[in-house]
Amino acid sequence: MNNYFLIHGSFGSPFVNWFPYLRKEIEDRRLEVYTPDFPTGVGYQNYTNWSKLLKVYLDAGLINENTTVFAHSIAPIFVCKFLIENKVKVKRLVFVCGFNNYLGIDPDYDAVNESMYVGNLSDIKNYCDDIVCFYSENDPYVKYEVEKEFADTIATKQIVIKDGEHLNSESGYDKFPELLEYL
Repeated sequence: MNNYFLIHGSFGSPFVNWFPYLRKEIEDRRLEVYTPDFPTGVGYQNYTNWSKLLKVYLDAGLINENTTVFAHSIAPIFVCKFLIENKVKVKRLVFVCGFNNYLGIDPDYDAVNESMYVGNLSDIKNYCDDIVCFYSENDPYVKYEVEKEFADTIATKQIVIKDGEHLNSESGYDKFPELLEYL
């Protein structure tokens, strides 16, 4: 049976941005959805801690070839690294404002994001054949060129949102109906 994971970004939670909206849409369709609440903050948010939490779902058999993952900001590269390291295939990846190996956001974000980065990003194609990347040409946190490079490396489909900024609540994205196409 298909299931869905919603993975938040740095200093985020499953209770902000478009995550509550998407979770409700998935639940209203009587589909299985998981929204892990990863530790955040300097000293807590890192690949090791996030990986330990997601591994609980993997060990329970909940992440598999029937899984679609929606992930925002730093979460797309975290998901890529996790799937590559654990050699796990999934059905679809839907990434919003993803990036890799980008520093210069600000010292706290750089500190919590750096452990997520992966050198072999294109290897994710061995674990998913359907990778959709949404991003904006005017993201105030991550440069357009960085998000485009990420998408160019892995995406089977790219959607650029005009004036979408970081595609979060701050930029008006408490709802994100364009994502429903990928349920």
